[in-house]
Amino acid sequence: MEHQHDHSNMKMDHAGSGESHAHGGHHDHHAMMIADFRKRFYIVLVLTVPVMLLSEMIQHWLRIDIHFPGDKYVLLALSSVVFVYGGWPFLKGWWDEMKQWQPGMMTLIGFAITVAYVYSVATVLGLSGMDFFWELTTLILIMLLGHWIEMKSVMGASRELELLVQLMPDDAHLVHGDHVMDVKTASLKAGDVILIKPGEKVAADGTVLEGTTSLNESMLTGESKPVQKQAGDKVIAGAINGNGAIKVTVTHGVADSYLSQVVKLVQDAQQSRSKTQLLADKAARWLTLIAILSGIATFLYWWMSGRELSFAIERMVTVIVICCPHALGLAVPLVIAKSTALSARNGLLIKNRTDFENARKITTIVFDKTGTLTVGRFEVVRFDSLQQGISKEDLLGMAASLEGSSEHPIATGITGKAKTLGITLPAATNVTAITGKGITGNISGRDVKVVSPGYVAEQFPGAAPTAIQPGETLVYVLVDNQVAGFIALADEIRPESAGAIATLREQQIKTVLLTGDNKIVAESVSKTLGMDRFIAEVLPHEKLDKIKELQQQGEFVAMTGDGINDAPALAQADVGIAIGSGSDVAAETAGIVLVNSNPQDVVNLILFGKATWRKMIQNLAWATGYNIVALPLAAGVLYKEGILLSPAAGAVLMTVSTVVVAINASMLKVNRSGK
Repeated sequence: MEHQHDHSNMKMDHAGSGESHAHGGHHDHHAMMIADFRKRFYIVLVLTVPVMLLSEMIQHWLRIDIHFPGDKYVLLALSSVVFVYGGWPFLKGWWDEMKQWQPGMMTLIGFAITVAYVYSVATVLGLSGMDFFWELTTLILIMLLGHWIEMKSVMGASRELELLVQLMPDDAHLVHGDHVMDVKTASLKAGDVILIKPGEKVAADGTVLEGTTSLNESMLTGESKPVQKQAGDKVIAGAINGNGAIKVTVTHGVADSYLSQVVKLVQDAQQSRSKTQLLADKAARWLTLIAILSGIATFLYWWMSGRELSFAIERMVTVIVICCPHALGLAVPLVIAKSTALSARNGLLIKNRTDFENARKITTIVFDKTGTLTVGRFEVVRFDSLQQGISKEDLLGMAASLEGSSEHPIATGITGKAKTLGITLPAATNVTAITGKGITGNISGRDVKVVSPGYVAEQFPGAAPTAIQPGETLVYVLVDNQVAGFIALADEIRPESAGAIATLREQQIKTVLLTGDNKIVAESVSKTLGMDRFIAEVLPHEKLDKIKELQQQGEFVAMTGDGINDAPALAQADVGIAIGSGSDVAAETAGIVLVNSNPQDVVNLILFGKATWRKMIQNLAWATGYNIVALPLAAGVLYKEGILLSPAAGAVLMTVSTVVVAINASMLKVNRSGK
């Protein structure tokens, strides 16, 4: 039922780049439409008073008598103005729908008011029967009011997106040599240096050049604690600066900023049709057809059974109006608009609506260990040489030299330790990775490798150079293909992990740890957190097979990983959740991206997915249930009991049903447990 989408998406298809002014144009268009409905409503309201006073039925009820020569024609003229001016949005909408052969909401209203108007004109021109002018004007009046209220509700449902757009400040302080000048944020480009004063919003994504401060990123990540920033740290546009002034080197222009990507992502997700949406559209189309057929059947029934023509037409008009599937058409889009924007403000970025709606079906969650359940910051806890002639410091220096250019958490742990101890690093050449197993290179003419215990077990069967302690990750250093020593690192479990796993168990969701790390570490983490099982020593390409195995056992699998290493597994999982991806929003294969690496957010995502689904079902149930009850009443099944709905009462009920759906959608909230 397309009209609803015109309606509900009017606010949802913003200009796209995420810049405030680009967004403004569309926002103004929607505000103008609201103003237009408001103006039409007030003018029709003024005209409705004389129309009602000149109508015989109202005069009879009020026991007054207003008659003068030509009063019928004055009534006709006033009602014609109401029909053409007040009914114009509906008549135009009807025409647009018929051009596309997609009869919907506007077809029903347009048809109903045209039948009422044409019949009433005929009575003035000599057809015997009662005119419908007062019913027609009140019907148009209530329809205008309903649309005005509903458009404001739609606007409210998308307000979260607007708040995201407004996070971007219009101006920035550009540092130019010794002086600072104010420029438009949109003009910033990569390499510019900007000054962020205390209390101001960060104008662009970048890296802190000088100064220290704390930033409030809660509007972007949902993380309420201020984040400390110093030279070299990344900052996100839209974050609010604390008490320190900082200079930031811009990494990319506004259009490519994290915030713009998020806004675009929200818009795309709001417009993408999920299965529930398509179901609602289909139901709305059927309801339109049912409305027209029921209306005609109602008319024929009353007319054939000997009732006057005006009564039969009034029943038909009421049935058609009350059946307008507006609430049904808005039931899902309003929840989508609200949920997508709300989740973005809480660090849950939905790229694929179907993935998000499927979150309620998850039976097993597969967690990657490093950086998700653990802090992801490896620190060297012990290291030693196993070969004479190589000191333990030399050993660490060689390993740090090879790992110098790697971003891997183990590599940063080793280089960090060497830096702390002040070890001078020897020069390394021909450095290459051994996929999933380690790294190799040349140092001072010697062949040096930093490898996993699995590699050592493969190359030196039966040799177990040192025992692994629970919770430790061990790497070996090989010099000229001999085991020269080991480095043991440990990664701390995140404080939120245990609570997250416990909540998932309450939700009857199984948890699986899938890691490339050794069995001892995997078992230690898995036991500490109370997870259902662990799968250790898995190479990146094998993760995909493990996900398939779980799916073949009938599990509905969600995979959480870091998006780059785990891309194939994320794509294979029923729901792919990329974690801690920060600015790389667009580059992920996952359907959902979590800004923070907090496992609690995975739980929040599932609970919010379930809450969103419940809201959609509630709205669909209300929208269809209301029609099931209202349609027979409008057709006059209880006429003999003295219960009969007028067209205006039908319009009131239709408006109420739409507003109920809008209010229900707006009550959706993200429950940030564990914060």
